[in-house]
Amino acid sequence: METSGKFYLGRIFDTQLGKTTDQPVQYEPADLTTHAVVVGMTGSGKTGLCIDLLEEAALNNIPALMIDPKGDITNTLLHFPNLLPQDFQPWVNPDQARRAGKSLDQAAAEAAAQWKQGLADWGIDQSRLTKLSESAQFAVFTPGSDAGIPVNILASLKAPPIPWESNKEALRERISGTVIALLGLVGMQNIDPVRSREHILLSNIFENAWSQGKDLDLGELILQTQSPPFPKLGVFDVNTFFPEKDRFELAMLLNNILAAPAFQVWIEGQPLDVPTLLFTPEGKPRHSVFYIAHLSDSERMFFITLLYSAVETWMRAQTGTTTLRALMYFDEIFGYLPPVANPPSKQPMLRMLKQARAFGVGQVLVTQNPVDVDYKALSNAGTWMIGKLQTDQDKQRLLDGLDSAMSGSLDRAGYDRMISSLGKRVFLLHNVNAKGPILFQTRWAMNYLAGPLTRNQIPDLNQLAGAVEPTASSPATTVQAAAAVGSLASATLPSQPAAPAAQTAGYVGLTASDYSATRPAIPGETDEYFLPNNLTFTQAFKAAGRDLPAGALSQGLIYRAVMLGQASARLVNLRYKLDIDLSKTALVANPDQRGVVRWDNYPSGRIDPASFDKATDPQARYASLDAPMNDARLMNALQKDFLDWAYRSAQVTLRANESLDLYAGPDTTEGDFHAQCSRAAQQACDAEIRKASMTYDTKLRALQDKLEREQAELKQDQAELSSRRIEVAGNVAETVAGLFGLTRKRSISSSISKQRMASHAKGDVDESVNMIKDYQEQIATIEQEKAAAVKAVNDKWAEIASQISEIPISAQKKDILLDFFGVAWMPYYLVKLNDQTFELPGFSTGS
Repeated sequence: METSGKFYLGRIFDTQLGKTTDQPVQYEPADLTTHAVVVGMTGSGKTGLCIDLLEEAALNNIPALMIDPKGDITNTLLHFPNLLPQDFQPWVNPDQARRAGKSLDQAAAEAAAQWKQGLADWGIDQSRLTKLSESAQFAVFTPGSDAGIPVNILASLKAPPIPWESNKEALRERISGTVIALLGLVGMQNIDPVRSREHILLSNIFENAWSQGKDLDLGELILQTQSPPFPKLGVFDVNTFFPEKDRFELAMLLNNILAAPAFQVWIEGQPLDVPTLLFTPEGKPRHSVFYIAHLSDSERMFFITLLYSAVETWMRAQTGTTTLRALMYFDEIFGYLPPVANPPSKQPMLRMLKQARAFGVGQVLVTQNPVDVDYKALSNAGTWMIGKLQTDQDKQRLLDGLDSAMSGSLDRAGYDRMISSLGKRVFLLHNVNAKGPILFQTRWAMNYLAGPLTRNQIPDLNQLAGAVEPTASSPATTVQAAAAVGSLASATLPSQPAAPAAQTAGYVGLTASDYSATRPAIPGETDEYFLPNNLTFTQAFKAAGRDLPAGALSQGLIYRAVMLGQASARLVNLRYKLDIDLSKTALVANPDQRGVVRWDNYPSGRIDPASFDKATDPQARYASLDAPMNDARLMNALQKDFLDWAYRSAQVTLRANESLDLYAGPDTTEGDFHAQCSRAAQQACDAEIRKASMTYDTKLRALQDKLEREQAELKQDQAELSSRRIEVAGNVAETVAGLFGLTRKRSISSSISKQRMASHAKGDVDESVNMIKDYQEQIATIEQEKAAAVKAVNDKWAEIASQISEIPISAQKKDILLDFFGVAWMPYYLVKLNDQTFELPGFSTGS
């Protein structure tokens, strides 16, 4: 049926004849810019009318966002141009078929025949069915579930792409609604934006970021809740207005959402980006159904508030128009636009009712409970489609709303009669852009009305429609607070051998956007330190064991939290002449989240507390603060454990030679101590040898003197003997001559005397020879004894020099002093090399 660009909704209903006429009801799409309200009890045909309306929007290339709390609007994907029974069969209600005593095939055949006949009765041919299936891209989104296309709600917290100054009031209203929705998600209800500390703090965090064009995500919001980026709220400093302990409790409540495994699906899939939800990249309109039947009340409120806020922000960035640019359909507004309460969804819905017309965005709001809807708000709607109502109270409430919308000019009695006469699928159409009210019967829906579909049917439904995500899935934000994120897997530099974890571990594949611009808050009782960026970009590569590669670019500094502790001890021992200072330092880059740390595995060189920075680089970004460093109780326990380890490990081993009374501390090497002992032993040995040699040398000198004297006597005795022998020889000659003379008697006497004297001289020589030999033997013996004694002394001191032992000296508990303990922010260079990003430590202890 040709409608000339108008919506074909049905035919005029003649109340006098009690039947439908042949006159079609054609609705002008532009009239929806003043919004529409559809009211009717269950069974009134309200869902069929709304499906008709959405079908007409698709046929006229008008995109639509549809909120489906019950599962009815998923039927907009069930269009079967060929009207074949096998098309209907998967969607036939098996319980209804069984109660009717029919097989699924029979029920499907009957449904196909029914739809074929119904469409023919209303003048709808196959070409129109085919056009519907081709007119738009249909898809079902399931926020908080992966049954359909999941929705990443984190993108909705980003800074809106509209100027802050010229949209300040609207953006503050959006912030207020978003904050109320977030607080509702953690169980805080009936929030007063003026009196609630939580609302004021979070709203200021949003305003601080958005007014500077900075994006937020839930993780960043949690971090800034702990460490607000401003010093005051009003005239009070932040800690006076909202103490740190209380802020931490609020942050934990928000973090519980993010940390819950069930919440992870909220940060996956299609970003809540309105342009891509309304149009394909090729410009084809999209009809996006947001199925929320599976969500809790607080989750529904949270999502609907974010969706309306996102649409409002997108809308304000559009140029004005008088035509219908897009449709926003809400299948059941009960609880979201109440007459008295002020839930988060109410304000954005009211703003759109008042302002969306100028931007060509029409709302269709549906309810079956008129009493529970703010009809003063709905007085902004220009179109009312009223079906059969359940009670007279509902009717009177609705008439009050209509009267308000018409500024008191409503023919109340006439409308009362018409509403009272309504039957199934018959509606009263009141359109301020047309003359007078009309009654009409809704046409046959082109889509198969299978009734509410369950979450389990959504995958098949999307497959039937060929639904795909409008854009590539956005990765979940990795920077989260506290326990929200598990530890990142460590890796080393690409193509490099592994290096000590504390100094060269890298985190590969991350970019600056994966980190937070806000430094996570340290628990109040935990000390915080800032390690200096004391390595240049080139030095960082060298520290990791390689030269700076060509093409490596620094993407700025990233700070990661490490656990850092240092204790000092003074070990004094008078007996061993020990007086040394000792430090025990541990730098723990990835502590066990359970709070179990083996300190021996994380040694570090001593860190001078004066080397700490006062703050981090203002342009840097931060990784998350993971357990146990975000838990003050665990950190207190770990500090005690660290001190206990420092006490137990504050031990030095002395090298000792107690015979020499020599001791050396750990700074003296084994070789040096051996040399010290050798020198000391040699000195002692030399002294003892000198002392021992004095006795032997005295004896030797005495014997040497005697020997020399005896040798002198021997020379004299030998000379005397020689003289005597000459005399004896002379006397013999004289005696022979005297045999022939008178003197014979006297010569014989003299010869005997000379012989006796020569014999005596020979005895003296022999005695001297024997004495010399004896002295020489004594000297040789003493020299042997001296050599033996010297050797014994040398051997003795050589043995003493080798008598080295090790003596362990431990500190006493009173000697252990804590230098510092807490969380330290350690700088890393974020490096981009080719298509890979990784991190290199920008700090070194220098040891």
